[in-house]
Amino acid sequence: MKPSLAWLVARPIAHRGLHDSAKGVIENTASAALAAIRAKYAIECDVQVTVDGEAVVFHDFTLERLTEGSGSVDAIAADAIGKLALRGSSDHILRLSDWLTLIGGRVGAVIEIKSRFDGDLRLLHRVVQVMRGYRGPFALKSFDPAVIAKLREIAPTIARGIIAMNDYEDRGHARLSPAQIRDMANLLHFSQTRPDFLSWYVSDLPCAAPFLCRTQLGVPVVAWTVRTAEEGKRASLHADQMVFEGFKA
Repeated sequence: MKPSLAWLVARPIAHRGLHDSAKGVIENTASAALAAIRAKYAIECDVQVTVDGEAVVFHDFTLERLTEGSGSVDAIAADAIGKLALRGSSDHILRLSDWLTLIGGRVGAVIEIKSRFDGDLRLLHRVVQVMRGYRGPFALKSFDPAVIAKLREIAPTIARGIIAMNDYEDRGHARLSPAQIRDMANLLHFSQTRPDFLSWYVSDLPCAAPFLCRTQLGVPVVAWTVRTAEEGKRASLHADQMVFEGFKA
């Protein structure tokens, strides 16, 4: 493990911040980030790209689930999307740069670069640009090997991770070919991506690819997303840390 990634496994990682919608603390918001900071958890967040190429902290490709807005995030300008409040909350969608300013290096940040697997690398380039000015501990990750391979090329010193699982059916990966799914599930892209860590679906642990990377190559494994005590036990046995939600780890 790289010394710079010691923070990644030191404390559990709050999935999209320490959110609780029943209390008006919505995922990927300033409130969720501040709650995680108070509890001294590292924070995982998602980023999407706007029509004008800005990186904003938001999970979905469309706005309907969490806001009163509608349409695709990548069809709206950053200034307009920043005015949208999260439903049931006073929080608004943040630019990545503003989210990082809020965190200020107080805890680690794990940033997932969302991808439609369509070769669009605008978001990656903007995230890298933003992160070059950030001094706190952070790592970037993605499901998309093409994103991580490109990250390795353009910013090899930034810690990079692959998110993976054994079965990609029914998870919004309809555009992927069987060959792509095979490559992703078995890390056959490893020579191109050379991830510094893996983020693996907790229910699929243990399995060959993360086991071998962890035990033979020293690549840390983070289990996602842990929501129960049973899943937490599985993560403790087969991973170095976990991304969690729904309770305090």
